[in-house]
Amino acid sequence: MADNEDPLSHFDDQGNARMVDVGGKAVTERTAVAEGWITMAAATLDRIRAGLVAKGDVLGVARIAGIQAAKQTGQLIPLCHPLPLSAVEVDLREDEDSDTPAVRAEATVKTANRTGVEMEALTAVNLALLTVYDMCKAMDRAMEITGVRLVEKSGGRSGHWRRQPG
Repeated sequence: MADNEDPLSHFDDQGNARMVDVGGKAVTERTAVAEGWITMAAATLDRIRAGLVAKGDVLGVARIAGIQAAKQTGQLIPLCHPLPLSAVEVDLREDEDSDTPAVRAEATVKTANRTGVEMEALTAVNLALLTVYDMCKAMDRAMEITGVRLVEKSGGRSGHWRRQPG
């Protein structure tokens, strides 16, 4: 094994995919934060803001979709451990710092477990943004989901990590 390889591989000695055994790891409080954006036409954002989208409250429905997605991550991603989550927060709001009309999604997910919740946070952001797309696609098929990424994680053997600005 090379020095830069993680010993917790999703492959066995024969190269077969497997779920990592985390049974020997300590249970710790773990948190992950992810973010992402969906860019859109100004008229689309205006309609979301005004509550004039035919399918309803876009950001409210997207928030619920993100929470549901975090809870289902273990069923959606092969080899991902199903986790009991202690908290899921999904925030969607207009990105006022962007030059392009956009909605920013941020998800914070928490658990006390043997493995982290990065995948749950990333899944929550992706599904929240996909829900915005689904609810608005009839008026704006050119929307684009961008920049989905992990912002911060804490807990476990690797401790605290935060994305550096820039």
